[in-house]
Amino acid sequence: MPNYLIHKPYGYISQFISNETRRKNKKLLGELYDFPKGIMAIGRLDEDSEGLLLLTTDGKLSEKIRSKSIEKEYYAQVDGIITNEAIEKLQNGLEIGILGKKHFTQKCKASKIDNPNFPMRTVPIRMHRPTSWVSITLTEGKLRQVRKMTAAVGFPTLRLVRIRIGGLYIYKLESGKIEKIDNCFDNVLGT
Repeated sequence: MPNYLIHKPYGYISQFISNETRRKNKKLLGELYDFPKGIMAIGRLDEDSEGLLLLTTDGKLSEKIRSKSIEKEYYAQVDGIITNEAIEKLQNGLEIGILGKKHFTQKCKASKIDNPNFPMRTVPIRMHRPTSWVSITLTEGKLRQVRKMTAAVGFPTLRLVRIRIGGLYIYKLESGKIEKIDNCFDNVLGT
């Protein structure tokens, strides 16, 4: 069975069917391409996040990629000019709330970066003051973790793009585009 890379656009949820009864107008990944039956997203990106998603029908592969042995890198546009002190706090781990419980994040890679000049989003970002960009590389993946981390250091995330999973990068894929691959993500797993 083939696997897929997808550049999930802003406004889509990382699902193929919606279990939600309140909002029936959610945009689903299946609207972008005629995927085979049984396909699933490996990990998730929130509706308001963008970037690289891997899709497969292989449960063992999904479990391996979601494990703490595979790095996931995000570029976050934050409200304000992020400080060296905030970067250091991100790197060393900090306390955030996950589903009503306290969670201390693992140490991670974090650094200021230049504006990556992504194409404009379909829904513009409201900005009232200067913004800056930070790269955050994690091996864990808790619910809205990057957003909670940047908010905890005083710089809320305005835009979030996952650019890398393991050795696979998003750079060649435009928003909403899909690439079919048959190598079982050897670049991700390092094989």
